[in-house]
Amino acid sequence: MAAEKPNVTPMMAQFLEIKSRHRDALLFYRMGDFYEMFFDDAIAAAEALDIALTKRGKHAGDDIPMCGVPVHAAEGYFHTLIRKGFRVAVCEQLESPAEAKKRGAKSVVKRDVVRLVTPGTLTEDSLLEARRHNFLAAYAEVREEGALAWVDISTGAFHVMPCPLVRLAPELARLAPSELIVSEGSAANWAELVPDFEASTTPLSRSSFDSTSAKKRLQDLFQVSSLDAYATFGLAEISAMGAIIDYLEITQKGKLPLVRPPHRENIGGAMQIDAATRRNLEITHALSGGREDSLIAAMDRTLTAAGGRLLERRLSSPSRDVNLIHQRLDAVEFAVSNRQVSEALREVLRKVPDMERSLSRLGLERAGPRDLTAIRNGLSQALEVSKSLSSIDIPELFEQNISLLQGHGATIDLLDRALVAEPPLLARDGGFVAEGYSAELDECRTLRDQGRGVIASLQTQYAEQTGIQSLKIKHNNVLGYFIETTAAHADKMLSAPLNESFIHRQTTANQVRFTTLELSELETKIHNAGGRALEIEKHIFTELSQAVLTQAPHIAEASKSLAEIDLTTSLADLALHENWARPNVDSGRAFDIQGGRHPVVERALRKQGNSQFVANDCDLTDGKDGAAIWLLTGPNMAGKSTFLRQNALIALIAQMGSFVPATSAHIGIVSQLFSRVGASDDLARGRSTFMVEMVETAAILNQADDRALVILDEIGRGTATYDGLSIAWATLEHLHDVNKSRALFATHYHEMTALSDKLEGADNATVSVKEWDGDVIFLHEVIKGKADRSYGVQVAKLAGLPSLVVDRARIVLEALEKGQSETKTSPKAVIDDLPLFSATPAPLPTKVETRPSIVNEKLAEILPDELTPREALQLLYELKSLAET
Repeated sequence: MAAEKPNVTPMMAQFLEIKSRHRDALLFYRMGDFYEMFFDDAIAAAEALDIALTKRGKHAGDDIPMCGVPVHAAEGYFHTLIRKGFRVAVCEQLESPAEAKKRGAKSVVKRDVVRLVTPGTLTEDSLLEARRHNFLAAYAEVREEGALAWVDISTGAFHVMPCPLVRLAPELARLAPSELIVSEGSAANWAELVPDFEASTTPLSRSSFDSTSAKKRLQDLFQVSSLDAYATFGLAEISAMGAIIDYLEITQKGKLPLVRPPHRENIGGAMQIDAATRRNLEITHALSGGREDSLIAAMDRTLTAAGGRLLERRLSSPSRDVNLIHQRLDAVEFAVSNRQVSEALREVLRKVPDMERSLSRLGLERAGPRDLTAIRNGLSQALEVSKSLSSIDIPELFEQNISLLQGHGATIDLLDRALVAEPPLLARDGGFVAEGYSAELDECRTLRDQGRGVIASLQTQYAEQTGIQSLKIKHNNVLGYFIETTAAHADKMLSAPLNESFIHRQTTANQVRFTTLELSELETKIHNAGGRALEIEKHIFTELSQAVLTQAPHIAEASKSLAEIDLTTSLADLALHENWARPNVDSGRAFDIQGGRHPVVERALRKQGNSQFVANDCDLTDGKDGAAIWLLTGPNMAGKSTFLRQNALIALIAQMGSFVPATSAHIGIVSQLFSRVGASDDLARGRSTFMVEMVETAAILNQADDRALVILDEIGRGTATYDGLSIAWATLEHLHDVNKSRALFATHYHEMTALSDKLEGADNATVSVKEWDGDVIFLHEVIKGKADRSYGVQVAKLAGLPSLVVDRARIVLEALEKGQSETKTSPKAVIDDLPLFSATPAPLPTKVETRPSIVNEKLAEILPDELTPREALQLLYELKSLAET
């Protein structure tokens, strides 16, 4: 940007000064009804938003690039810019042009940045997904101790946990924050540490992470003398939390959101799931992108936005606390057993708005009347929910929440009296305060809307008072409102005692005009009624907002309780309609699934109208302290990968506190869930498909403990046959002997099935198939035993490979199998004997002319729609007779 010159206009000088303080953001400079951008900001914004780039004046002899967007549509443009990696500094007018002119005719309206819009600081519904959190996270290291803190300012949720650097990537994968704050003095290579982290990384000064300043910042925010009331926090945790609060003060310009007291999480409190496993299992996002075809899409039957966000949190962080899991399962079982109560609750929950986000906007002074009605309606429904549960025996989880739904009568009554049923979006539009709440407002509205009627009423009063029926009250631009009568009646108007009430204004040829103090005051009120009414409504809005904010902690707890009940009843609804069963979860090492199903695949089959999902059993319970591993063989397309994934998902679903898609399930707590399924590369970092596979496998073998559940699919397939077999063999032995994990290991290396005789905790299983007339039929049934072949040639035929290729593949396969089984020679020797390159390709099949059979000729003549049942039966006899001849 060019340096400022002496001939710069005052307005442009103001822009350049403000821009110098926000160099890393696009400056949205308010000018009336538009936000305008200049110089490089205009060029970048015009390209990103696909809007016209114009010019406005000159600077240093060059045209100044300019573009602009309407203020009323700014949120949509914010969303586009944030999605494309920009930050926005919103610069507002702090006074009106009239106020600026009081300082001088050429004075520039005062402006300043009132907010920085960044990915982690969004609060508007139009910029957020209702059923997803929008986390702002911060990572801090103090004296070789690490901590991660995160907040969703749209709901107020604030969390922190100790987190060594090696655990950062898995935790970020769990939280999926949109923005990560780090110390600008950190030596960590964040791009390398969090490769799967799709969010912006924001460096903040080291002073923001100073633990002493951070502690003071937190104490001031929560108005406490010590943080010990919340938990015992380490220095790194205090540093991370303090950095978040400092960043919020910077971006919100002192208007801090309603952040709840911090909740400290234990790093061992949730099932550990790394980024690769989350991606492979498609927990919250499908591999194809988006939410559809993911686990959460198959399970989400919540009716509230807060309930949807809670479901995502539970699926992302399955618990390892057996007692807590049982509490949640008891609540779901209650909702399943009391179906009528559950359905009544769900009818009430349908009407519950998003109180959490409305509260946050009220705290940041970005709310509108509809946020107040959301609080009113939400608390009213909370009262209905508590009434529905108060007269019956309810589980412990519901008991913990029922009291939080009560005690809001005063707030409900205040908002009910003050607000109309359907208010406008913005407070500046007015019309949201109910009639009868404010006498002054009602008077102003009457004057504004019924001014003529009020004047007519006053005219009648004066006519009766003077006895002059021809008296009129009129209006013009010079005198305003005035009383007019004929010259013949003028003396009567000025006679005692009326002469003290009526004041002479003007005499014309035939009329005399008067006024009164009452009429002058009324005129002023009518003239100012509209503006005054709006001022009164804005004042009432502020009063109501403050009244709500004083109850914010209690309202937030009510919203949290409603979300819990919503999630519980939605899981019960899912269990009832999808035939899911309550799992038995304990602290042992059992893993026995009977009739297990993959919820996403089952849902997809139903939508497609295909055959029902084939349920399968899986028993990894060995009754000892050693490993329990199934070595799964069988053809491609038979369902091995589905079987692996469904058992991992069943464990995850059980530990989040839900019924599971199975006939029965006995699951000992799974501490870690690891998945190495599918093929992918990372070319940006120079990693081939095989390298990615090995990196993910190494992570599993280096971390998995004896409580882990591991699913591995086709380890070693990305390299030469013997290399791959060796790696797969050694991996399985390590899982068995060192990790001692529960595992499902799918492979096409049939040689590995011999390991079941060597390893005590290993067992063979296969996916059964049948062959028919050279084709393979998949039964999708997992049974004990081992496969003797992979049916790859048959699958290739199903995929549509040319028949020449399929036939040639069969010849080569038979030669290889025969060579190894009969002569015990190596595959290389067999291949050397095959005339792979010298053989003449088989000729293309020639078309043979065949005459249609008599039966086919007869069938071609038939028109089924024209046949009666008797004719059809007779025809069937004729066709059978023809076929026999």
